[in-house]
Amino acid sequence: MKPEVFPSAQQLQTRLQTVLQPSALEVIDESGQHHGHAGANGTGFGTHFRVRITSHLFTGKSPVARHRLVYDALQDFMDQGLHALAIEAQTPAAK
Repeated sequence: MKPEVFPSAQQLQTRLQTVLQPSALEVIDESGQHHGHAGANGTGFGTHFRVRITSHLFTGKSPVARHRLVYDALQDFMDQGLHALAIEAQTPAAK
């Protein structure tokens, strides 16, 4: 059986930088605040993240479509054990 490898905030940030070309990006690992919750791995890292992102690629897209772009960019991390994302996605004009 393969050991679980949980993503880091830096890995998520690097992926989002590459795929969504944000003008502003903050990725916060909030896993420690979810100890004992569904999806928590007991380490306090790598399962629950907050993403604050501003990208020109969100222009003209609904909030649901913006979130879908973020989820699509991070899908392989979801497959690795990333359990929850809190997403705040804005267009540059909204800042």
